[in-house]
Amino acid sequence: MTKEAVAHRKKVRRRIQRKTTKVHFDKYELYTKAVQSAPNDVVFIRDTFKELKGRNARTYREDFCGTFALSTEWIKLNPRHEAIGIDLDPEPMAYGRQNYLSKMRAEQQRRMKLIEGNVLDPNLPKADIVAAMNFSYFCFKQRDMLKKYFANVHKTLNKDGIFLVDIFGGSQCYDAIEDTIKHEGFTYYWDQTNFDPVTNEALFHIHFKVGGKKIEQVFTYDWRLWTIPEIRDIMEEVGFKKTHVYWEGTAKDGSGDGNFTRVDHGEACESWIAYVVAEK
Repeated sequence: MTKEAVAHRKKVRRRIQRKTTKVHFDKYELYTKAVQSAPNDVVFIRDTFKELKGRNARTYREDFCGTFALSTEWIKLNPRHEAIGIDLDPEPMAYGRQNYLSKMRAEQQRRMKLIEGNVLDPNLPKADIVAAMNFSYFCFKQRDMLKKYFANVHKTLNKDGIFLVDIFGGSQCYDAIEDTIKHEGFTYYWDQTNFDPVTNEALFHIHFKVGGKKIEQVFTYDWRLWTIPEIRDIMEEVGFKKTHVYWEGTAKDGSGDGNFTRVDHGEACESWIAYVVAEK
């Protein structure tokens, strides 16, 4: 996460605190329930590495790690697994320490390394797998900055390692929309407030309704929407020898089914999610 993004988050937190003094909720818990599936994600990451490399990965680095939920699940998968979490924002990392790391066994905790730092740091620890999930790298709006980040990943990735990012798109991304999903005990809102076709920038908010009260702008993302061809081109420019796209399948109701398959071509959907995986 960039310093500008961290500063923006702090402003949003202060606004939330002023508006929601009578509503008690755990924003990170709600976020995890609404948008993350860390146990399934790390299985996909583990299996993808094995598919591409024919061996098992050991070290996993989670860039823009936030609460580092993926890293904790990676460690739980195998007693040999080690994880590194990197983020500039101390608040979600403190939450992860209190709510995830503290509940792990002592030997599991020893296999976790947390760094409050910048993903552009050229001296980051190396790993077999580096992942930037939840579209976090969209914070890099300029091509040269995204290329700088990808180059740093290539440099700090172990020989024969993989770099994995998720990405979304579809015709719906060009509209101002608010999707609503009801969960047990709360409602989740994904709110896209605008889209600029000249810059491909858009502003997104996550709202929650808890106890009958809607809490606005709990999380805010000021992003550039990158495309799969752009991502693959930059990956190859910085030295990755191969790139692959894993496309999510479609359930009977038209939503994503959570299963990702390597493809050469996608579908013209209103909304889609995929992974782009690069091999060093």
